[in-house]
Amino acid sequence: MALAYSTDNHRDASIEELRLCCLRAEKQGWTVVDSNTHRAICGASLLRPGLQELISDAMQGKFLIVLA
Repeated sequence: MALAYSTDNHRDASIEELRLCCLRAEKQGWTVVDSNTHRAICGASLLRPGLQELISDAMQGKFLIVLA
């Protein structure tokens, strides 16, 4: 499983988002293999480096689940 989140300049809410995703994964018994971030880049763009890495990793079968 991979986590994806936007840090939005490291606002506390964004860090909390990652923490909540990790807790959810733990409760489900999922193993987190990576987390992808896109710091201070508009969420409307599909060209964010973190999102492109996530898509590439998914196409390579590096995980089964994305929790965002």
